[in-house]
Amino acid sequence: MDQSISQQSSNALRGFRVQAPLVVDSVSCYCKVDSGLKTVAEARKFVPGSKLCIQPDINPNAHKSKNSRRERTRVQPPLLPGLPDDLAIACLIRVPRAEHRKLRVVCKRWYRLLAGNFFYSLRKSLGMAEEWVYVFKRDRDGKISWNAFDPIHQLWQPLPPVPREYSEAVGFGCAVLSGCHLYLFGGKDRQRGSMRRVIFYSARTNKWHRAPDMLRKRHFFGSCVINNCLYVAGGECEGIHRTLRSAEVYDPNKNRWSFVQDMSTAMVPFIGVVYDGKWFVKGLGSHREVMSEAYDPESNSWSPASGGMISGWRNPSISLNGQLYALDCRDGCKLRVYDGATDSWNKFIDSKLHLGNSRVLEAAGLVPLNGKLCIIRNNMSISLVDVSSPDKQVESNPQLWENIGGRGHFRTLFTNIWSSIAGRSGLRSHIVHCQVLQA
Repeated sequence: MDQSISQQSSNALRGFRVQAPLVVDSVSCYCKVDSGLKTVAEARKFVPGSKLCIQPDINPNAHKSKNSRRERTRVQPPLLPGLPDDLAIACLIRVPRAEHRKLRVVCKRWYRLLAGNFFYSLRKSLGMAEEWVYVFKRDRDGKISWNAFDPIHQLWQPLPPVPREYSEAVGFGCAVLSGCHLYLFGGKDRQRGSMRRVIFYSARTNKWHRAPDMLRKRHFFGSCVINNCLYVAGGECEGIHRTLRSAEVYDPNKNRWSFVQDMSTAMVPFIGVVYDGKWFVKGLGSHREVMSEAYDPESNSWSPASGGMISGWRNPSISLNGQLYALDCRDGCKLRVYDGATDSWNKFIDSKLHLGNSRVLEAAGLVPLNGKLCIIRNNMSISLVDVSSPDKQVESNPQLWENIGGRGHFRTLFTNIWSSIAGRSGLRSHIVHCQVLQA
């Protein structure tokens, strides 16, 4: 009897292992994160200085893995020495986005934390997520480069090179899904011709990744995002049927492309906007005639589009807070507003500070940024327009139209040295796409 008890005690001692520190469980996390840093389902939340955040219900089995003995016996180092992981995360989510690339190289656990959905979902829920403007430019040699603008520090940030297949591509699409993934898709390469290729850049990992190819090769097509699904339609493809009618949609939740209803006629769209739940496109038909159609994702149908909205529609344009805006002059210093009641573009927002018709100062992009309209010009100068109070006049409220950034030694829009040099020597590059990502 004593011998049996002694043998059991000996086995228990031999089976004893140091328990890893209790950490957050990952049941509520949308991504596959490192097993040593997990998030918690039904988290009781506590962040210093806030009523929300991270005091988790501890799961003592969070570290157990059936497949890895090493993982069971390994003791994870804390995220921050001397602090439990929940408080460490509460500290790290407060680091400005401009410093995140430095955090990623500290250690593997920090990299996995920043690469996961939980970290940025928490920043977003606490109102700490930052929006940056991403700009693709094409230089005189046809090469694509891109930069990100940080509106808080008013600085341009360098980014990883665009993958080789898109370094000289033309006619490709660009869109943002899930707030932090920037997709490049389709287009035409000098050597490969029309492409089905799809890649995306993640603001969380600061890297490019592959996504499923489109169903049809196409370039110079139309694209939009509705309900976090990416729609493409029309365009051109090398071959017998040069102009396309087909349309397709990509659902990131299913990670799959599928066809939707074809357009009424083949078209090469040159302008598009999502307004009132529909996607409006305007372009050239097979015989180079101007055509307009609207796609309704609810009924999966196309219908002709006409009226005052289409006739007065100019590019770039954007829908924000239920209102449709378009640029009214080349330098982007005046906006037109669509009035649905009268079916006309009879309202204007004018900065009264016009820059001229130089292509260097031409407005090439119009995107939403922190609830305001963001105008980006070819010289990388940026203006923010507050459209929350449409009845206010810019003359009496100059803060409604703010010039916040530009390339080079930028102080005001009229002392941009880079712009004056470019203006004298000709256009060095022009903007191809502008998007906003959140992280």
